[in-house]
Amino acid sequence: MKKLVLALTLLLSINAQAWTQRAPGGIAQCSAHIPYGAETSATPYTPICRQAYLVEYDAANKIPNNVSWTLTPDHVLGCVTRSNAFVADASVKDGATPADYVGKNAQGFNYDKGHMAPDGDQSWDQQVEYESFLMTNMSPQFGSLNRGIWKLLETSFRGWALQLNVPMTAYAGGVYAATDTTVGKGVRVPHAFYKIVINDKTHEVAGWYFPHVAPYPNLGNDLTKYRKPIKDIQALAGVTYKFPADAKELAPGKEWPVDFGKLTNAKRAKCGGSGKDD
Repeated sequence: MKKLVLALTLLLSINAQAWTQRAPGGIAQCSAHIPYGAETSATPYTPICRQAYLVEYDAANKIPNNVSWTLTPDHVLGCVTRSNAFVADASVKDGATPADYVGKNAQGFNYDKGHMAPDGDQSWDQQVEYESFLMTNMSPQFGSLNRGIWKLLETSFRGWALQLNVPMTAYAGGVYAATDTTVGKGVRVPHAFYKIVINDKTHEVAGWYFPHVAPYPNLGNDLTKYRKPIKDIQALAGVTYKFPADAKELAPGKEWPVDFGKLTNAKRAKCGGSGKDD
């Protein structure tokens, strides 16, 4: 069975290689994704500018230290079908590959390839959608997080941008240390993940922090439980972000409203199908 799984993974990897990778852009081309300026981090990183997001890549740990992107209302309802075109990023040396996520780590756990900048935010263009699957945009995540409350926050983010009709900027990343476990050939597994969201019109901000330790339970679907002060998130992550000068941090429970039914129906009306992001 293990040989069959590995063979299928390698086949999918080969198929994913069929799309042509573009070289990263210059950092100035990613200014839209860091509208308030670049962050500083205690961890050395290499910036990788993609059309739809900016990665600050940690080569030593083979994961993104953090990823920033701005989603505009006109890009929320993309109709490009999810490709699952996971592939090593040709712009980095000895980076993570899809095969690193096959099988279990030393503690007996396996992981999803967890997007930091999600595919659902980038389905408005085929090449952009492919680039969402570069491994430099991935971190190891338990499926109960990746396909659970993390996905709920991703969907909420799209709902906010569309239904408030405003651009939204997000900062996302993992919290990790040299003592954390690895998977594959040295891919670090963060012990927590976070996302910080900025309403680029009102300058309201909110942050979420999700523990990522084993044995890992389902965290439910109440996002308010995982709100955390942004100053605390930054201290734990070792990253200092830039915000609007008049930024206003929302209290837990005061997050922007979202109507998931209307979001699904709007996607269905434009793209057909179920209207849900796979």
